[in-house]
Amino acid sequence: MENELGTTKQKIYKEIRRSIIMGHRKPGERLDVEEIARQYNTSITPLRDALQMLTQEGLVSIKPRSGYFVTRMTLKQLRDMMELRKILELAAVERAAMRITPAQIQELRSVHAGYTGDDDVSYDRYTDENRKFHVTIAIASGNMELAEMIGRLHDRLARFMVLRHAGQSQEYTHAKIVDALERHDPEAAKRALLDDIEVSHDEIIDEILEEKADSWHVDTTR
Repeated sequence: MENELGTTKQKIYKEIRRSIIMGHRKPGERLDVEEIARQYNTSITPLRDALQMLTQEGLVSIKPRSGYFVTRMTLKQLRDMMELRKILELAAVERAAMRITPAQIQELRSVHAGYTGDDDVSYDRYTDENRKFHVTIAIASGNMELAEMIGRLHDRLARFMVLRHAGQSQEYTHAKIVDALERHDPEAAKRALLDDIEVSHDEIIDEILEEKADSWHVDTTR
């Protein structure tokens, strides 16, 4: 019974997470616990556990006496998070360039399973691969607290990273970073990472400001 509940929790977690990241569930949308439980033909317990996992990732928020909601974000918060990501990842890649091992280089080169299209399942995988890639670099820096912080930032930014539609280009831009790391060249690694980050951040902000602010419920006034 315990294993069955655990399997149900993971299924609910993965499917709600994907629906949030892909934008099918919009920021500010209320998650009806009883309705979702009926949908999965399960008790409330594994559903609440799954929602708690999403709360820890910053994708779901709990409002007292109101329930669970897809987390909303102001444009200022989004920009602050992307700036923090740049600060942390530049520090991580600089340290990693001097410490990375051949095994970690190989791990980075094997992160991506290749482009398989622009469907939800593929973009769910691309997002996970992107997170794994950058967290692996942070782990190679030797600072596990830094790696954990970067992982949490990627969790919170995942639904916005999808706006880039970078399924075809992601592997190429990441390869340039790995090449610099393999040469133990911190400056080249920082330049390659900065190119990747700044392009992605510019594209995300442009998408939101030009056409997606309303559908994503991002407050662009703050």
